[in-house]
Amino acid sequence: MIVSGSASQGLASALAAELGEELAEVEYESFPDGERIVRVPPVEGRAVVVASTVDDGSFVELLQLQDAVREAGAGRVVTVLPYMGYARQDEAFEPGEPVSARAMAGAISTGTDAVYTVNVHEPAVCEFFDVPATNVDATPHLADPLPEDLRDPVFLAPDASALRLAESVKDAYGPGDADFFEKVRHSGTDVEITPSETDVSGRDVVVVDDIVATGSTMSEAIGLLEDPNRVFVACVHPLLAANARTKLATAGVDDVVATDTIERAVSESSAAPAVARALGRE
Repeated sequence: MIVSGSASQGLASALAAELGEELAEVEYESFPDGERIVRVPPVEGRAVVVASTVDDGSFVELLQLQDAVREAGAGRVVTVLPYMGYARQDEAFEPGEPVSARAMAGAISTGTDAVYTVNVHEPAVCEFFDVPATNVDATPHLADPLPEDLRDPVFLAPDASALRLAESVKDAYGPGDADFFEKVRHSGTDVEITPSETDVSGRDVVVVDDIVATGSTMSEAIGLLEDPNRVFVACVHPLLAANARTKLATAGVDDVVATDTIERAVSESSAAPAVARALGRE
């Protein structure tokens, strides 16, 4: 049975269809004091809890769902984290700070037998879980909603560490080149970006990353492109906080495509097939 968190209902539904498994009817409720409660139907065998922890409330909801399905009779609990909040805080960057990803992983591990993340920002985060954890790659599916008529496309990553993401989308799309911007982070807010060496003049450019949060760094990178034909942004996790979508449009982005790990208007592709393949190997 597929059991969805309130923030992941579209992806959970798609995953149930991919696997041919039942989608549980879950009830979500908040009390007047702000506390939450979930209710799930009886469960037999394996329960797959699908919940992006996009905010603190959804994290509490995930822990409740894990406990609820076990209480409802599940013999095995598998947790799918399409988007794992706090995963970027994978070390203590300043004295006295927590390793938030480790704290999250430890809490999630108490209620599950296995974990599947989707393009977690730092794959090493999977080592923080106390149960087997697998990172699933959904980037090839970002090629699906891209126009079929891209002109001599260039797939660009915002830095060298994300080049594999750009290459993954390029390989799934077909023709094109892959390259990356040079990025040097001097502090949490001071980032220096240098253009890639690939000539993009008259070509369609697809800038690929795992997460687009505020859109500031990506907009700056796009502003360095010299005379591209069209510019697209492709990301797995479309946080798109505050006015990120407007920033990208102002920077010259023609369209943004993303998966449904975070369900937004730009979620034109689904991570469900990639997750289903991974769960099929259980």
